[in-house]
Amino acid sequence: MHYVELVAMLVVLQYLYFIVQVGRARGRFGVKAPAVTGHENFERAYRVQMNTLELMVALLPALFVAARFWPAQWVAAIGAVYLVGRFIYWRAYIRAPASRGLGFGLSMLPVIALLVMALIGAVTR
Repeated sequence: MHYVELVAMLVVLQYLYFIVQVGRARGRFGVKAPAVTGHENFERAYRVQMNTLELMVALLPALFVAARFWPAQWVAAIGAVYLVGRFIYWRAYIRAPASRGLGFGLSMLPVIALLVMALIGAVTR
């Protein structure tokens, strides 16, 4: 099985799920496009989506470059932690934004780890 590619596609699917949640929040809270402000609960869903996009820009290249130099199972496992972290972040941010710390940490630390692994691999091999 191609674990790294599977994790990458799950990351994209997760992002698409968050997009759907933003669309639902638009309807539920009456925020008409192109507005990105309005009801606080819509803004929470929107911020989760945007924060996820911001992290994906760093995660996906780091995931694939790290996989060139390190065992795919390790890289995929770190990517899976990111996925879990994003769901924890989403749930926490929707309920109470101040409680998002654990989810953010479980999202950001894998990105940093994969980036460091990719840089070490690129420099030393």
